[in-house]
Amino acid sequence: MSAPARAAAPEEDATLSELPLLRRERIWGFWDYSSVNIGLAIATWAFLQGGAVAYYVGAEKAIASIVIGYGVSVLLVSLAPCLPCGRYGVEQFVSMRSVLGERGARVLMVVMSALLAAAWSAVLAIMCGHALANVANQVLDTEISSGAGIVSVLAVLALAASWVIVARGPRSIELVNRFVAPGLVVVTLVMLTLVLTRTGWSELAATPALDPWGDSHLDFMLAVELNIAGGFAWWPNVGNLARLTRTTRSAFWPNALGLFLASVVAAIVGVFAALALGSEDPTLWMVPLGGALLGVLALAFVGMANVTSVVAQSYAALVAIKGGGGGAVRRIPWALLAALILAPAAVLVFFPEAVYDNYARFVSWGAIVVAPLCAVQVVDFFVLRRQHLDVRALHLPYAESRYGFVRGWNPVAVAALLLGALTYALLLNPVTYEPAGWFRYLTASLPAFAVAGLAHYAGTRLVLARRTEWGGYRRPMP
Repeated sequence: MSAPARAAAPEEDATLSELPLLRRERIWGFWDYSSVNIGLAIATWAFLQGGAVAYYVGAEKAIASIVIGYGVSVLLVSLAPCLPCGRYGVEQFVSMRSVLGERGARVLMVVMSALLAAAWSAVLAIMCGHALANVANQVLDTEISSGAGIVSVLAVLALAASWVIVARGPRSIELVNRFVAPGLVVVTLVMLTLVLTRTGWSELAATPALDPWGDSHLDFMLAVELNIAGGFAWWPNVGNLARLTRTTRSAFWPNALGLFLASVVAAIVGVFAALALGSEDPTLWMVPLGGALLGVLALAFVGMANVTSVVAQSYAALVAIKGGGGGAVRRIPWALLAALILAPAAVLVFFPEAVYDNYARFVSWGAIVVAPLCAVQVVDFFVLRRQHLDVRALHLPYAESRYGFVRGWNPVAVAALLLGALTYALLLNPVTYEPAGWFRYLTASLPAFAVAGLAHYAGTRLVLARRTEWGGYRRPMP
């Protein structure tokens, strides 16, 4: 961005703006971003992921499916959007203007930041409500069920606590996670020790899956797909977090510690606990595993960890909305905009069963969008543009930008996304979660990724053969 534009609002915290961050304005090094990543990864959604995997496979196959699934998808989301945002300091959805055009990126921003982020925040808040309700059951001898109205009220309070933190900006995220991340690692390792002490590896390995389809190969592929989709679910959040890092290495490698290693360990602990206790709900594990005192402490800590995860993804959504919402949205105070972002989640928490009990379908609906989206971005940034972006052009109106495409839309990228989503739906029905025949050999996310990537590359090359100025691919960088 030009110097005058940066100087126009010197009192504004640059990390709360959609403008590209200068090196001196970035606040996180390797370990700072690693602690944020670990805190984001080991929320109860990692344990819930493990509980969902335990439906399909036993302990040994679960470990393999988690390592394979997260290994593939976390690598891809670390490449895009983390590297473009980390290298140029650009807001995540602003960077997507080079792929989809200004208007296409704005539509994507609304879908990801307003809808998907709200659903994830609702899941985390409901789980926090469950955790606090179980604490009350143990400490106060109450009998609050998971579907009780008080759980929704507690979830709203968790969202309110998240708002208090996120309204203060990303530095508060860093400070909270310096405490929460190490504590979550301890809780996870203690849970692992307790599970293995209670059950033992040989008994755990012999425990069958909770509710398998009955075809062992298909069950394993469903578990792999679930974990690939779980890794892709990080896409809406990590770009705007990586943007705050000081180096490209700091934007990439902490994902290996947080989104991969921490998520894998937590999900494996989730599988073990679900198999040992016969329940996929992480908030029901703590007291049976650790007893009343240790279980209550763990539940309280995990509930707080969910708040930090809501904060991290809310910050990413806030920066996206501020960057792509136009002048009217930019004038809304940060704290008020934070409240508006969390408002849809505050509505969803009053339907806990619809949100909480359909986890596999939920991540599937995310993957049907994100798998082809990630493919298009990887191909565009690394292959077609060779890792070069014109930062000034990203912030120009589409009529003046090299990334204008067709009135702010890139029809090639949109078509590639639709083909990828269609491929996914043909292999795995996101409504019924019923797989087609070829799914047992291919999964759904990986073919969707491959089809979208190839379609974007081939379509762009075909257009460039006739229109050399298309999308600025062949125009020299300034």
